[in-house]
Amino acid sequence: MTASGARPAIGADVAGRWTNPWVAAAADVTWILVFVAIGRNSHTEGVTVAGIAETAWPFLVGLALGWAVIRAWRRPVALVPTGVVVWPVCVGTAMALRMVSGQGAAIAFVVVALAFVGLGLLGWRTGAVAIERRRAQDGVPNA
Repeated sequence: MTASGARPAIGADVAGRWTNPWVAAAADVTWILVFVAIGRNSHTEGVTVAGIAETAWPFLVGLALGWAVIRAWRRPVALVPTGVVVWPVCVGTAMALRMVSGQGAAIAFVVVALAFVGLGLLGWRTGAVAIERRRAQDGVPNA
């Protein structure tokens, strides 16, 4: 519990380079672009700038909405609540936008997107928390 009686966010105690919202946003965007590039390549759709943009834009809009909903810039590395809110908002928004833009959202794709996007958006946050906590235990100053 904090002095105000609220529970601290998981990962909120982490300091260092990861707490910079620009770094966190770049990590999130990078993961979305990796997901899109892998997906396009595995479906032989071609990994072109135009193709990636066409597939990525719904996810990037969803990512931005997720960041706005939770105000992720305040605690960008926090797994809870930041990561667990940004992830479903990102994927849910992306699926809705894909449907209205005619790109479709087959159930198998929704499941893969939830799994892969969740792995990335939650995974890098979990890793960042672990790294920075380890650094703190070892007495390594924050970067």
